[in-house]
Amino acid sequence: MSENIKVSVVIPAYNVEKYIKQCLDSVINQTLKDIEIICINDGSKDNTLAILKEFAQKDSRIRLIDKVNEGISAARNQGMEFARGEYISFIDSDDWIDKNYLESLYNTAKKHNSDLACSSIIRVTGNRKRKKLIYTKEEFSNDKNKKNELTYAPIYSYVWNKIYNREKLLQSNVKFPVGRVYEDVIWCLKAIYYMDSVVTVPSAIYYYRKNPTSIMSTKSEQNAKDYAISEKEMLEFAKEKGLNLLNGYKYAKRDRYRFLGITVLKRFYYYPDIIEYCLLGFIPIYRGKIKEKNK
Repeated sequence: MSENIKVSVVIPAYNVEKYIKQCLDSVINQTLKDIEIICINDGSKDNTLAILKEFAQKDSRIRLIDKVNEGISAARNQGMEFARGEYISFIDSDDWIDKNYLESLYNTAKKHNSDLACSSIIRVTGNRKRKKLIYTKEEFSNDKNKKNELTYAPIYSYVWNKIYNREKLLQSNVKFPVGRVYEDVIWCLKAIYYMDSVVTVPSAIYYYRKNPTSIMSTKSEQNAKDYAISEKEMLEFAKEKGLNLLNGYKYAKRDRYRFLGITVLKRFYYYPDIIEYCLLGFIPIYRGKIKEKNK
């Protein structure tokens, strides 16, 4: 393997025998060849590990880590520790990328001397494809608030449609919270903040598979709690660093008032100082500012 590694691709994998081949095929066939592919088998119980071993035997750029199941956050953290490339890219094992994805991101990042490059996103549900985030031009910024606007953070707090300067990530010491879903909500905001600059790349496409069996797609009380924790941390970080998040972003804390099991009133909080009441949970009846002590 070449020591001149331009991008380290980190792929956590858990029980994805149905999808992992498409993911790996899209990575090993990239037009950018100077890459390493770090696959972390997170204690899979199906044939995922066997498939990873098969690919590793065929491509020397693949580095395989087999570990006990600790969740995607621990796997990504370990992948970052092992990475040796100039940039790091995270790809979920049930997603895939177009052939020039890494080359487009890397070349554009180098062109603008940018620490982060961000791609367009197409969401795939079954046989249907939908444009989720499409860039039409290259835009560069080193302004702390403009960086969030260009990446659509925190509305799209996705770790995967980007490449990050590895040294800057290591210096910032931003880690994924282990044992929690919606782990990228706070991670992305911090990572974007600590990257000195951001550039958008219209020619790069990331294909995000809407997987109904994934943990993220499963509604549960624990998932809701995890999301509320992550979002609260995100808003506290934004306040600490003086970040103006996108207008209309809703804080996770919602108060619900019920009568005979029916929701009669909901109270929502919008960052940074707006409160809204909705009759029956969806009919707005009041919206205004709240005092600091009530936030």
